[in-house]
Amino acid sequence: MATSQQQFTRISGRILGTLRAEWRQLYNRYFGTIRRFDGNAEEICRQVTDECWNGDYFKTSLGHFEQFFIRDFGTVAESLCRTGYKKHVLHTIKWALMNYRRSATVTTCIDRRGDCFNAPMHAIDSLPWLLHCIHVSNYDLNKAEREFLEHELRKFVKKYLDTTGHVRPIKFGEMRDAVIYDRSAYAVSLVGRMAWCVEQLGLGSFPFNLQMYQKELITRYWNGQYFNADRMTDAFVAECALFPFFLGVIEDEAMGAATFDYITTNNYDDPFPMIYTKQPEAFNYHWWMTKPFMPQYEGYTLWSWHGMFYLHSLRRFKRSEFEAQRERFAKGMIEQHGTLPEMLNRDGSWYYAPVYRGDPGMVWAALYVDLAQLEPVY
Repeated sequence: MATSQQQFTRISGRILGTLRAEWRQLYNRYFGTIRRFDGNAEEICRQVTDECWNGDYFKTSLGHFEQFFIRDFGTVAESLCRTGYKKHVLHTIKWALMNYRRSATVTTCIDRRGDCFNAPMHAIDSLPWLLHCIHVSNYDLNKAEREFLEHELRKFVKKYLDTTGHVRPIKFGEMRDAVIYDRSAYAVSLVGRMAWCVEQLGLGSFPFNLQMYQKELITRYWNGQYFNADRMTDAFVAECALFPFFLGVIEDEAMGAATFDYITTNNYDDPFPMIYTKQPEAFNYHWWMTKPFMPQYEGYTLWSWHGMFYLHSLRRFKRSEFEAQRERFAKGMIEQHGTLPEMLNRDGSWYYAPVYRGDPGMVWAALYVDLAQLEPVY
């Protein structure tokens, strides 16, 4: 149970962290600059990755996302370890755990002052990504950190899962944070990944196993071509279709092949990978993350994040189109703009909206540096 000091730290951190983040977002939209880097795609992404390290943690971008986001860091932690940044990853995890323990909770974000907060709301994937980072980096947990994580696991089970271990039908944040899902395939994949990490780390406060989430994905979400977005929507959406493969939760080659064929046949890789979804009207959105404020923010836009999840999945499954798709992505997404954009409009131009501009120099660049390695290890 959190002490009064921890409760004060948590509440004040949430308020101050959120206010600072919102101010930086608005300031960046109208006054921020987009820095270009010289070189080819790999050289650009290596420079971006280097610049995102601030001595304590990996910033999420070189734009307004100066905070630590556990989701963004989680997606790149393994690639960072494989490309020469393992020491930085271990330092980042230690820094994050120190601040999480001080606030007595795992949140989506920590700002440079150590204030922990959720943006835009509490998220089902925060603890799974933290445990994923700890596992892929071989971070050595001390006794106090283990006790904290055991406590967070018990809270997680009570808050997000029913008595059978399945995700409860409640509102929470996740990767596609503009959308209100009904138990998305992404969420199920992350809980499945967490179950596996708990076992690998020897933690004992999570009573469910990976196999039950694999079974749920296959029986409830797989439609023969891709994983449906959630329990109510059979639309294709990038993170729900790709994350079971990207995280190795599902390793079935026939299912992977069907998904990659669907992406190609339906031009989700046009002009380069990859479009978030072509059915944005199929989803319910948080009002502040759609028009007129941020139209098509997570709709028809081309997201560099998902392009690289796609490329990593192609490589994992040894698909013949990997090199050609990587080249298209390198030319259109990275070299054209001299940085790694957060996302672009469907025509390849920079995303601008009344209250938001696509951020430059995303830490996701580490994923592309990893793609250039000759001997991938999964």
